[in-house]
Amino acid sequence: MLTLTDGASDRTCRGTTRRELLRIGGLGLAGAAGLSLASVLALRERARAAGVTVRDRSVVLLFLQGGPSHIELFDPKMTAPVEIRSTTGEVKTTLPGVTFGGTFPKLARLAGKLAVVRSYASGNSGHEYDRVLSAGNPLRASASALYSRVAGLTHPATGLPRSALVLPEAIESGLELRRNFETGALPGLTTAGALGRSYEAFNPVGGGEVKDNMELRVPRGRLDDRRALLGGLDRLRRRLDADADPDAYADAGGATASLDRYQAQAFDILTRGAVEAFDLSREDPRTLARYDTRGVFDRSVLNRYNDMYRASNLLGHQLLLARRLCEAGCGFVTVADAGWDMHGNDNSLPRLSGIEPLGRQVDHAVAAFLEDVDARGLSDRILLVVTGEMGRTPRINDRGGRDHYGDLTSLVFAGGGLRMGQVIGRSDSHAARPATERFGPENLLATIFHALFDVGLVRLESELPSEVVKFITESQPIPGLL
Repeated sequence: MLTLTDGASDRTCRGTTRRELLRIGGLGLAGAAGLSLASVLALRERARAAGVTVRDRSVVLLFLQGGPSHIELFDPKMTAPVEIRSTTGEVKTTLPGVTFGGTFPKLARLAGKLAVVRSYASGNSGHEYDRVLSAGNPLRASASALYSRVAGLTHPATGLPRSALVLPEAIESGLELRRNFETGALPGLTTAGALGRSYEAFNPVGGGEVKDNMELRVPRGRLDDRRALLGGLDRLRRRLDADADPDAYADAGGATASLDRYQAQAFDILTRGAVEAFDLSREDPRTLARYDTRGVFDRSVLNRYNDMYRASNLLGHQLLLARRLCEAGCGFVTVADAGWDMHGNDNSLPRLSGIEPLGRQVDHAVAAFLEDVDARGLSDRILLVVTGEMGRTPRINDRGGRDHYGDLTSLVFAGGGLRMGQVIGRSDSHAARPATERFGPENLLATIFHALFDVGLVRLESELPSEVVKFITESQPIPGLL
């Protein structure tokens, strides 16, 4: 039994004690009551011959909360009347005849690495994220939860969760972001529905059952525990690495000298994999600088317009963390970027002025991500999806903003072995309706699942709920991408 405790005292009703942060021998995992992490690793190894349903790919879902305007993003319609066309103008891309909104010059130069869908409609006109990311499946489980139900809760080799949610708070501890209806709807991004809380995404700052069972024990609002645990693991790992003598292991707590192979693997996961995957300080400073979006806009400028406004300038490092998690075995990483609800009313910035800072942040962050994964040879292994819960009304309202709109929604793919360098579908002359075949959330999820799974083998998974198998195998992916 290897136990880490916080050296600081903690007063409870039983007196002052040291808080126990981690115990390897008793590390339970959701869905495997009574089993230690080491036991689960042993069972997983014996089960590896069960098939290759899960491809060696990951998805990063960049969800622009609030409903980004499809016109100002990737369908600018500059030939339409002034009350409809993009307020940020347009920029030519490397694809003949294709333009993006004016705040996306970097992505315009990388258009050959993108697939833009201009006839996608979420059919949703409110801040109900689960409707988009569950696509109406009978379990009301999000795409990430369905993925975990098929792939398993943790990666068999690294032990990291198969699904994770990366909020700005994962980058900047103690971050105070305004709380409004968008934040209240956040759980819908990764809700597990009828599958149960075990399949909710791992949130390194927000708790959840998967998080608790990873024994990165961080009660809500107790970030000090997380820092103490990570610091304790790092100090212990350095001590063990410094000396291969068995006495060094005994000095670490008298436990690791007697660990069997699976216990040792569990220890290695916790002292190396978990710590390193979430630690951006281990990145090359030049990589950190390339991803950094804090210089794109001053967060305080946006937040001072309204106490309820929720936005951050940390998206670049959120995507960098997402890349690190994919490399470490996470199969589905959801990245949330808020602030895209732009009515021009009391709950948003004046007119459509938020497009300028937030659009340029997405442009910089996504371009850095695409160039980075390409340089690392990961383009075919990591699929990036950029969307939101809805689009915005084609006609600008009397406040200079755009309102909720479900008949067209921004959707962009990159990598993942899909066919890039194309625009699929088109909208009508006013960007009000699809002018070609309309695609919806069920097609979006089907495209993701066909990239992540061998769907033919999913049909043979006898232990999966029939609703999961039926939804994954019968939904149709967007033509031309696979």
